[in-house]
Formats: sequence, structure tokens, C-alpha cells
Amino acid sequence: MANGSAADPARTTASATDRAPARLRRPSVTCVVVGGGPGGMIAAYLLARAGVRVTLLEAHAAFDRNFRGDTLHPATLELLDTLGLADELLRLDHYRARYFRFHTPTARITTTDYGRLRTRFPYVALMPQDRFLDFMAAKAAELPTFTLRRQARVTGLLEDEDGVVQGVRYRGPDGEHELPARLVIGADGRFSRLRRLADMPAESFGAGADVLWFELPRRPRSDPPDADVSLYFGVGGYVGVLGRTETWQVGYTIPKGKYAQAREAGVVPIQDFIRRWVPWLADRAHLLADWSRLTLLSVDIARVERWHRSGLLLIGDAAHVISPVGGNGILMAIQDAVTVANVLARPLRQRGLVSDAELARVQENREPAIISVQRQQIRTERRSAATLRADKAFRPPLPLRLITEVPLVRWLSARSNAYGPRTPRLDESVLTSPPVGREAS
Repeated sequence: MANGSAADPARTTASATDRAPARLRRPSVTCVVVGGGPGGMIAAYLLARAGVRVTLLEAHAAFDRNFRGDTLHPATLELLDTLGLADELLRLDHYRARYFRFHTPTARITTTDYGRLRTRFPYVALMPQDRFLDFMAAKAAELPTFTLRRQARVTGLLEDEDGVVQGVRYRGPDGEHELPARLVIGADGRFSRLRRLADMPAESFGAGADVLWFELPRRPRSDPPDADVSLYFGVGGYVGVLGRTETWQVGYTIPKGKYAQAREAGVVPIQDFIRRWVPWLADRAHLLADWSRLTLLSVDIARVERWHRSGLLLIGDAAHVISPVGGNGILMAIQDAVTVANVLARPLRQRGLVSDAELARVQENREPAIISVQRQQIRTERRSAATLRADKAFRPPLPLRLITEVPLVRWLSARSNAYGPRTPRLDESVLTSPPVGREAS
């Protein structure tokens, strides 16, 4: 239903109309998911596959954004395989990373070897996120209970007189709309608008660095064949290099809060760092010609104390901000979505609503894993901050060099990163439509 007056998204959203009693509202859909990133897309897809009427609201016209995470871990690929989607997805261009390494002036250390995992997918698939999301959106569009609305920016919550969330107000290309729903799932990222509108603040645990991302061309004939995912340490800093089919994503790390100083210094220090510490990219460093080619990723580690309130659930970075360390953010968000389907699909399909206890169960199931990942990231961030403050290059201690030569250690590292702690497995019995490409049982 179109609404003639536009809401101010920066203000509290519950007007007198918003707080109409619950009995007066007729939900347009059973569930509305806000945010078309990996967590929101997978949650919407799984619920729609379970027969739940879902509308996914994506604020932008397209999924293409600079330097979103590209990582699809083995656990994610196994989930897609269960859904009958993995083989078709992997026919799209992607880069298969088997190793994680870091390079110092004295050593090259391989910490992780995904090739040792017993899985159909012994690698991390590096695929531009918009390609993955476009694929999933096309598959979801084949489901009769799924709707995607693009350029739909949420501007407010619809609530009853008791504060129960009953849907959202959003602004689309044709004006302001209301979308009543039995459940709202917020999956709109680390700067979640829905989190602010719901007054559910996240506590930050701090981060010692931010990352400036840019791309350089890939030259298959001369570039290292096993660069995969690597960190290169130099004096007072380090860079991350991630493979793509035609380019390298490069992340130059700067101390937290030093963006203004870095911008004033310009791109020359970054070019010089690449030439010295990543010599095989030296012949392309000049292609980082000006500051416009850089994208800032503000790193944070944060978590909402309570991920839910009546009628509303936060997942992914909206509930718990994961730093880029290990590329775990996408994996954690997708595993949140799996838990959403396991816990909420049946009550949404059968009763058309979920209880506060069922919403709490999603957090109870997922929070221990998130806390474990974030604690590890906090420890890593502290060590990284020390590296940025140092006036000499990081030199790995001998015990670290020795232990990472042990195949079992590389396997354990791969297992931990590929699946995360307390890996949720999809309860296939909640799905009502057969996997794509398979016969219905």
C-alpha cells in the first residue's frame, strides 16, 4: 500500500499509525528479509524453499559493490550441494584457493591446506559476490513463495501498541510503502539501518586496523601459480592478496583511525610497499594511479547483546560484526541463515508466526560459535596492531615455522576455517520443494 508521506529514516519510526493494534494488520507476507547479502539471500531462499512466503528487500539496484567478500568456504559449497546448486554455480568463473600463506622477509609459511580436507570441495572458491548473489536470486525467483524487491530502502518499522514488530516501511522507486509481515529478519550488514531503527546497539570490541582495497591485473604466465590467499609482511605494515580469475584483490592495512593521514600521504607509500614486499606485483604498482582506486573497509568486531525482539531477528553482521580476518564473515552469516531455516521454517509455515522463545533459540544455537570466532579475531587483531606499530618487519619465531610444517597442523587450520565452530547442518526435512536438478523423493 503506497503511503503519501515519506518517513525520515534518521528519526524514530513508530508513528501513531505504525502502532496500530496487531489485530488490525493483515500481513502481506509471512517474512520480510532486509538486506540481500549472502546471509539475507540464503535465509530468504531457504525459507522460500520451505514454503514460507518471503519478500527480500535489497536497498540497491544491483548486488555489485566494490570489494565485498568473495569467499565461499567448503561448508558453504556443501550446503549448496545439498540444495542441488553447487555444480551449476561452480560453472561460473571463480578461483580455487587451496592454501593460506603468509610471507615475511625471512620465510614463507603455509598455515592452511584445504586440499587435505575430505570433501568434494577441498578449496575456498573465490567468486565475485555479485556473481554469487545474482545466481542465488535467479534460483530463488523460480520459487513461487519468493519475491525480490530492489531499490527498497527500509525507513521504519511497523509496530503494534505493545512494540511487537509487524513489518517494515520502505521507500522504493515509486514512493513510500508499508509491508506488513509476521517476522522481519535484519541482514543488512555491519552498518545495519534496521539495527538502529530497532534500537538494538552493538558493543564494539575494537579493531587495530582498517584496510584499503584495490585491484591489480592478473598475469597468469608470470604470476605465482600458488598465490591463492596470502599475507605479505613488511616494515610497519602488511598487505593481503586474494586471487580472482582476471585480477588480484589487494588489501593494504593501515592503523585504525589513520585514514586521513594515509589519504594525505597519497598512493606513493602504498606503491612503494608493494614494490618492496610483493615484488611479483611491482611491475603493476603504478596502476594504482590515484586515491579514487582505493576503497576503505572500516574493520570492526562487534556484537548485539540480544539479537531479537518480538517479531524481529538480526543475523549476520547486523547481529555480530566479523572482521575480514580469515574471511569468516560470509561463512558465519550463511550459517546463521541455516539455523534460521532449521528453527523457524516449520513454525512460520505451519502457524504463520514464531514465538520469542523460537527467536531466542536461533541466537542460543549460533552465539557460542560467534563468540569463539570473535575472540580469535580479537587476539589476531592485537597482534596485527603490534605489527603496524613496529619499525621493523615481522619475523616469525622458529616454533611457528616448525609447527606449520606438520601436515596435521595445516589440516586442523583448514578444518577450522572451512567449517567454523559448531557447524550447523541444514535439516533437509524442513524443505518442501525438491532440490534443483534432483527427483522429488
